[in-house]
Amino acid sequence: MASNTGWVWHEAYAWHDTGTAAGYLPSGGWLQPHENLESGDSKRRFAELVAVSGLGDELQRIAAQPASVEDLLRFHAPQYVEKIRRLSADAGGDAGELTPFGKGSWEIACLSAGGCIALLDAVWSGRVRNGYSLNRPPGHHADADLGRGYCIFGNAVVAIRNLQARCGVARVAVVDWDVHHGNGTQGGFYEDPSVLTISLHQDGNYPAESGSTEENGRGAGIGSNLNVPLPAGSGTGAYLSAFERVVLPALERFRPEILVVLSGFDACNMDPLGRMMLHSNSYRQLTRLLMDAAERLCGGRLAMFHEGGYSPVYVPFCGVAVLEELSGRRSPVVDPFLPFWENLPGQRLQAHQEAAITRAARLVEAVPVPA
Repeated sequence: MASNTGWVWHEAYAWHDTGTAAGYLPSGGWLQPHENLESGDSKRRFAELVAVSGLGDELQRIAAQPASVEDLLRFHAPQYVEKIRRLSADAGGDAGELTPFGKGSWEIACLSAGGCIALLDAVWSGRVRNGYSLNRPPGHHADADLGRGYCIFGNAVVAIRNLQARCGVARVAVVDWDVHHGNGTQGGFYEDPSVLTISLHQDGNYPAESGSTEENGRGAGIGSNLNVPLPAGSGTGAYLSAFERVVLPALERFRPEILVVLSGFDACNMDPLGRMMLHSNSYRQLTRLLMDAAERLCGGRLAMFHEGGYSPVYVPFCGVAVLEELSGRRSPVVDPFLPFWENLPGQRLQAHQEAAITRAARLVEAVPVPA
């Protein structure tokens, strides 16, 4: 019998074409062409490990349907949406900043946002208790009128706005553990007290100008945006401490009706675009903490949307660990890297990391409490 965990994956997600690059910069001059770091490999290999391990048979498949233009316009500017459609129908282009895409990526980006809409609907309606959308392209950097950092559409903002418009959901919480700051998601809800946004990220990584603790919401949304910028080199101890002192107390104050997690695996020890030290068991522990919080606060309703993670070798092990925890099922998969990484000295909480967490923890008391 399948678990009560939803699973979204569409093979077209791997077909989103980011072209050649030298890491994340366009190739040319002294930069010899190579595959873009944001290729389909890490996501496709994650999906394949789920299938080959048999774990996929334990999950409830949820079909992704393309987000409509109406859905996109709940967040994005009309001229930006039209720009992406026009470029995609031609030969592709760049959505704004370090966000190349090829011909046909309009359809795939709409399907990526639509996969998040479908999962959120399934969780809210009770068709599944929780779930994971392995969608691509990612979304948490996209601004209303600009694509950034590989993100074309703001998948989470689009999906949450869809849910609010259709179902009148009063309080949604978003926890983003991607190694980069979720600037687009923050911007989408910065003046909105109905959505609590929390981002844990490597301090000053990307975008370099955003993600400080001082960015705490504006207007009616003051207090409903929390950033936890962690020093480079942070490991499991720092993340667990940040959850215990910032994330979980903030969720307890806000009391969401549904919890959304933006799941990037680029804070892992093998990622080329991050300098953190997490491993598959770190993500398993963080997932369990959020599941327990969701049980206490919102009937277990938890939806995870995939964001970054650029190690084709290691992302699949992090993803399977999260899915095992969500579903309560164990697969035969064994993480061969775990014995090397889980007991490294840097995994323990360090004083400078604790100081950064303390700064963020001071903001928890300002999180709005439901009337």
